[in-house]
Amino acid sequence: MLASAHPSVAVFASDKGPGDAERASIMSQTGSYIARKGGRIVTLAESEGLAVPLVTSARAAGGEVLVIGDDDFVMPAALTGVPLERIGDADQRLAHLVAQTQVFIGLPGSLASASRLFASWVKSGGGAGGRGVVLFNRNRAFEAMRGMATDVLSHAIRRHDRFVQFTDSVEDLWTKVQWLINEAPRV
Repeated sequence: MLASAHPSVAVFASDKGPGDAERASIMSQTGSYIARKGGRIVTLAESEGLAVPLVTSARAAGGEVLVIGDDDFVMPAALTGVPLERIGDADQRLAHLVAQTQVFIGLPGSLASASRLFASWVKSGGGAGGRGVVLFNRNRAFEAMRGMATDVLSHAIRRHDRFVQFTDSVEDLWTKVQWLINEAPRV
């Protein structure tokens, strides 16, 4: 995995369920910040929806976005012009997402978005695949994952901290993305 002047990141997020307004705000901040830094966002869109605030804020900031959707996904009219690649098979969608990105980002969301992030990380080879994950731990959203990383990953993956990072600010999230792109392959 080579460092790029324009990193491509997979963002896993959901605006469904309790805390919708705060999650929408986090997605908006993240999308616009990544776009301003020159990053490309790749995200999944399946029949249950798309992280619309993430996409709209990235586009408003002049960023590049790719949506990988299933056959049932209907792109909202407000997102006309956003590239959408349809792939019917779930495993093929994840494989394509992995091929298009360098780092995975998990935003506070739903169990479904966390499950898709984990499935994508496993599809990429997990720690052995050299693909890093940054989890935006706002309001301790990923605190259980932090505990798992300490208790489980630390015994299973040598130097797990080079693959799984936690942050509580958008600015630090981008710093960790850059660090993972530049450092993780050297492990």
